[in-house]
Amino acid sequence: MTLQKPFTSRIFWSRPQRSTAGALVIAGSLLLAGCAGSSPADPGTTSPAASESATPSAAATPTPTPSAVYKPADASGPAQNVPVPVLPDVAKTETKEGLEAFAKYWFDLLNSAYQTGDVSGLQSVTDRNCEYCSKLTASLTTNYQGGRWLAGGKITTPAITTSFERSSDGNFQVILQVLQSPISYYETGGKEFRAASNGSNTGNVLLANYVDGAWRVNDLHPIR
Repeated sequence: MTLQKPFTSRIFWSRPQRSTAGALVIAGSLLLAGCAGSSPADPGTTSPAASESATPSAAATPTPTPSAVYKPADASGPAQNVPVPVLPDVAKTETKEGLEAFAKYWFDLLNSAYQTGDVSGLQSVTDRNCEYCSKLTASLTTNYQGGRWLAGGKITTPAITTSFERSSDGNFQVILQVLQSPISYYETGGKEFRAASNGSNTGNVLLANYVDGAWRVNDLHPIR
């Protein structure tokens, strides 16, 4: 469902009915993703006299290692050096803040999968029985086969909320507003193999539970 106004959160405490409509873009059979500081120098205990008599040695100047620069996908090729989402520490806790942070992390993984076609990170935190999630990962995999790739499809989640109450089916519900930019579909040579998809602004219900010290997505539904 495309939202014409900023999304207003609503909690559904009965399990949402499955919908064939996409909360994210699904085209055809398609789916819808530190600097470690150096230690302070040791001031040492060498006496001034010893320092004066020491023979200075030449120190090699370290050569800076160039950082890989992120390049979004376009007609010339797929995205390069896509940053890998990192699970924040708070998302490892069984708290309201932890669940909301985990929900954002899940969609960050989905955003990454749109740019790379790699769905392994998403699958690692998603129950295999999540039907809608499986459609997403299967479609992404298909659209990256045979040298094809996607451009665009950036996902952001400007609104995330949960009452942090467990429902009768054992899950916690998270309500999200999900924005996704238009998607272009390219194959070898930069030719579009299908028409571009429009962007979207949708509401989604994510169902998750906390098992063995970690959150896991069990289902995902669009709000209609």
